Amino acid sequence: MTATTTQIDTLVVGAGQAGIAISEHLSAQGVPHLVLERSRIAESWRSGRWDSLVANGPAWHDRFPGLEFDDVDPDGFAGKDRVAAYFEAYADKYQAPVRTGVEVTSVLRNEGRPGFTVHTSAGVFDAQRVVVATGPFQTPVIPPIAPRSEALLQIHSAAYRNPQQLPDGAVLVVGAGSSGVQIADELQRAGRQVYLSVGPHDRPPRRYRNRDFCWWLGVLGEWDAETARPGKAHVTIAVSGARGGQTIDFRALAQQGVTLVGVTRAFAGNLVSFQPDLAENIAQGDANYLAVLDAADAYIARNGLDLPEEPEARASYPDPACLREPLAELDLAAAGVSTIIWATGYSADYSWLKVDAFNEAGKPRHQRGVSSEPGVYFLGLPWLARRGSAFIWGVWHDAKHVADHISKQRNYLAYQDAAQRAAHR
Repeated sequence: MTATTTQIDTLVVGAGQAGIAISEHLSAQGVPHLVLERSRIAESWRSGRWDSLVANGPAWHDRFPGLEFDDVDPDGFAGKDRVAAYFEAYADKYQAPVRTGVEVTSVLRNEGRPGFTVHTSAGVFDAQRVVVATGPFQTPVIPPIAPRSEALLQIHSAAYRNPQQLPDGAVLVVGAGSSGVQIADELQRAGRQVYLSVGPHDRPPRRYRNRDFCWWLGVLGEWDAETARPGKAHVTIAVSGARGGQTIDFRALAQQGVTLVGVTRAFAGNLVSFQPDLAENIAQGDANYLAVLDAADAYIARNGLDLPEEPEARASYPDPACLREPLAELDLAAAGVSTIIWATGYSADYSWLKVDAFNEAGKPRHQRGVSSEPGVYFLGLPWLARRGSAFIWGVWHDAKHVADHISKQRNYLAYQDAAQRAAHR
């Protein structure tokens, strides 16, 4: 340890929703800590999203308990800049000790003494504990099948901002989770010809019988499910708060003018081929949608709730031509496609975290955020403790568990220190 090393009990890496949440709980437990953020608070909401993005959940739901959105209708959807401002205000309200513009470059366990040596762009820290609150949206992933063509603009959804950003021409959007489907819809409404590559997905109703799907998944116990159903852990959710919030309906998108295609398989010259799975993927999404309606109806009947019936929610557009006779391949040049937007998710980069906290696949080993490496914690990851873990409200509850664990460990160590002092008197 050098004279310039800063000592801190708990160091939190990342000041997004996870970092702000754990800071509140650590402060409540009296744990000295510091939150380091390489850019600004909630930076991914600012610069990692398109211009028109709004939260996918209503304002009454997608928030922390300690602060409401005072300028957004509870059933409305906050815009991305408003969400970023919310986390700034939350950090200010609870006096979170955040230092922005500081990048963590490595974390190493100390030898022969407790804690970790943390190297950053602002110097070296000696921390007893490290909370990794960098979230799941770290490194945009474009799959290796992406063509090497100078004739095409190819960007990840993280780099998409608005239709005017793109060159003239049609657009292929690969991926039909929340990001892909919202971007495809926006581009089509802006007058673009859009091809949307649809994979497996869940498709809950935006609202049903006067309640948002966030409420339904809550009362039905889905948000608190601790394990995913087989094959469902990584299935995307097609949901949107855009234009006041509407149920994602792929047949409606096709009626609107979007051409649906199956999972993108391969590129060869100007040709792109698609898996013959479009009908299956749409059918599975429909089944998920109807299952939520059935569960909601049963819950209403079981509890005698006075909520209006909504038979029209089960109505469906007829299958469009692109679903009845799906494209097996598309000549990008002939179709005038100038842009491919890869809405294909993210990977995590833990190369800076040089500790024994990962399995053979490089995934964090943890139990509800408590790592297999003592003193290291993870927060903000999907399914950290429950289905809702990666959501704003969910990360707050996970953070409380992590903070409680840190506080208990500190109490054990305090007893050890007191016992040693007593022994040497």
